[in-house]
Amino acid sequence: MTIEPIKEKLDDKIKALNSSRVYKKVTPRGDLSWYIKWIASAFILIAVAARSAGTLPVIDLWMSLFGTLGWFCVGMMWHDRALTMLNGTLATLLLVGLFKYYFAV
Repeated sequence: MTIEPIKEKLDDKIKALNSSRVYKKVTPRGDLSWYIKWIASAFILIAVAARSAGTLPVIDLWMSLFGTLGWFCVGMMWHDRALTMLNGTLATLLLVGLFKYYFAV
């Protein structure tokens, strides 16, 4: 019994299916944006954990700010206006919260 090599590529098989249910992943992997998005996601998870544990609000604010700025950078790299607008706005609000915390403004 011999095994025949696969001659048809996956992209060709997907095109042949002509299905709207088959998607090819388009987000980059292994480039700078990939590392930034995962580190930023970790910061946001730490911030949410700190918030739910009831620790100092400043930990939540700083971790959220780092995560949000990371996702803002990813949005800029991907030319994604929704990510850029959302995280730019969130970063501004978090900075206001930090100023309020430190300076009682």
